[in-house]
Amino acid sequence: MTFSKPTIELTHTATLTMLHAAVAEAEQIGQPQCIVIVDKSGDVLGSIRMTGAKYLSTRSARTKARTAASIGTDSAEIPEHVRPAIAAATSGAVTGLGGGLAIYLDGTLVGGIGVGSGSPDQDIAVAKAALAAIGAQCAANV
Repeated sequence: MTFSKPTIELTHTATLTMLHAAVAEAEQIGQPQCIVIVDKSGDVLGSIRMTGAKYLSTRSARTKARTAASIGTDSAEIPEHVRPAIAAATSGAVTGLGGGLAIYLDGTLVGGIGVGSGSPDQDIAVAKAALAAIGAQCAANV
């Protein structure tokens, strides 16, 4: 019987690298963003609210990141017809809003990133830039 298994986790260096790349992409597209990175248990490793980003978007970015880490795929993959029930059942801890991506390294789920304050396409572009900065993939690429 096995009682443990090896795993990998995001480091503070990975978190800072991702935040830097996400901010650079947000600046490139001209959309200040709230960016939150969590580990696979949903614990926040790092976050930033860029100057000019909507302050309430910090909360939605955190929820997007935790949703993606929890389900192992994009937050927008929550089916439309169950979104209200899941949001109610989890006291708003799960969302189907676009902008949350799971973070995979070497095929292993290590966390999630959530981005908010722009359009869903802008949020996703910023999240993908962060993943690319550390050679990570989102669930769609695993």
